[in-house]
Amino acid sequence: MLRSFSVTDIGRKRKLNQDFVYVSEEPVGNLPNVFIVADGMGGHNAGDYASKCTVGTMVREIRGCFEKNPIRILGKAIRVANDQIRRRAREDKNLYGMGTTVVAATCLGHYLQVANVGDSRLYIMNDKIRQITRDHSLVEEMIRIGGIDRAAARNHPDKNIITRAIGALDTVEIDFFYEELRPGDLVLMCTDGLTNMLEDNEIEGILKERIPIGEKAGKLVEAANNNGGKDNIAVILIDVFARE
Repeated sequence: MLRSFSVTDIGRKRKLNQDFVYVSEEPVGNLPNVFIVADGMGGHNAGDYASKCTVGTMVREIRGCFEKNPIRILGKAIRVANDQIRRRAREDKNLYGMGTTVVAATCLGHYLQVANVGDSRLYIMNDKIRQITRDHSLVEEMIRIGGIDRAAARNHPDKNIITRAIGALDTVEIDFFYEELRPGDLVLMCTDGLTNMLEDNEIEGILKERIPIGEKAGKLVEAANNNGGKDNIAVILIDVFARE
């Protein structure tokens, strides 16, 4: 029996929460469940609008999609959301330059289908934590080509520059991941407000605690804030094979 918990927090430094989450354990269109995390960017209310508009557009598209293939369903929803963000940014100068990350997932029995644009992340936690998505960021590209190591990347001055986002270009490039799930797996979806404040081993330590997932989510947010809370924080936890 699948169970989930979601939370967003403004953090300690920001005046506006530009993170947005969507959770449905029930079917949405032809998907058995839907989980989405978005981290908006842009001045004034633009980032806030971008994340909410993207998630709302995606949910509407998923609900009305006649496709059966989860990749096609999620891909179409993200592309339509990208078109919508681009159109609204052209229409309203206050929204110019807005964009958002998005990571979306659906649990299909013992499998997980994931779609990702940007640097919000999805992890699978069992015996140890494992990052499934790959950040679309400048420092991640530098790591990939051997320019810097991962330890140096955490404090790099350009660590917040992302290389892909919803709304950045007319055509959006999406990464898809398909993972087999095992009993005991816990799925974590989050924005960089969590991962920039906590190392993966710190996240793993909290997720290993024998407490309900709602308490785990709360402790993740609390720990991120205690480490500085420099950004908004969004967390979705999915206990894929939860007991009654």
